[in-house]
Amino acid sequence: MQVKQVGILYHPKIEKAKAFSQELERFLKARGVSFWTCSAWEEDKAKPQIAESELILSIGGDGTILRAVRAVIPHATPIVGINLGNLGFMTELKADEAFEKLPQLLDGDGWIEERAMLEAELLSQGKVFNAMNDVFVGRRSSARLVQVETKVDGEVLATYRADGVIVATATGSTGYSLAAGGPILYPQAKEIIFKPVCPHLALDRAVVLPAEAEIQIKVTTTHEAMLSIDGQVEMPLSSGDEVDEVKVKRSRHVARFLRIRPKAYFYSYLESRLRGRGVVY
Repeated sequence: MQVKQVGILYHPKIEKAKAFSQELERFLKARGVSFWTCSAWEEDKAKPQIAESELILSIGGDGTILRAVRAVIPHATPIVGINLGNLGFMTELKADEAFEKLPQLLDGDGWIEERAMLEAELLSQGKVFNAMNDVFVGRRSSARLVQVETKVDGEVLATYRADGVIVATATGSTGYSLAAGGPILYPQAKEIIFKPVCPHLALDRAVVLPAEAEIQIKVTTTHEAMLSIDGQVEMPLSSGDEVDEVKVKRSRHVARFLRIRPKAYFYSYLESRLRGRGVVY
């Protein structure tokens, strides 16, 4: 089915991304496709326009896609990432091939890849967040450790004195979790990675949990601690005598990507994408 309405979300701090978005507008207009354009950092402005859109084009790097995925919720609109960054694990097209391959995607070719997300609830504030990559609970700015008590489905896993803990999706397994020594999961996996960060006198190995697991995390500290969503959204946690609790589980929402590359692409991409390249966020 031909795509008739497209949303363009671009990285506002990369001049090339804004210029490329304008090229896309001219391209879509010439094909008779309706479109709207918005900074990926203006989620509230983008959300009302997403409901009627059939496709979202994310212009930037993997960090821009993380913002686009959260903006799309609760809709099931697929995303195509056009990479202007350096890593591009989640992006589908390079900038220099976009105008050659986009017509196929707009004409209904390609396949949909669904990826699991996480839901994190900060109980003290009654706030719920969705994460595409990972949830981090731990220290904020001070170099001092925090105490983190963790349970899985009500059973005690461990109590750490550490920088914090990471709960990651399969998508996030190639991000912060990997840098902290965690395993890599294939993109469509629904399992959840739990990884302590720099624990003191404690086991530092990651645990791969079933998709249905619920992780309860309590933080005790006398200085600054935080809840971080995809490394982009931060919420301060209580300090002193108060104990903040965060519950993390698989989200009912999924991220949907429109792909044109082969379905086994991930394995051939691993080596080329893990050569110490930076990421544009």
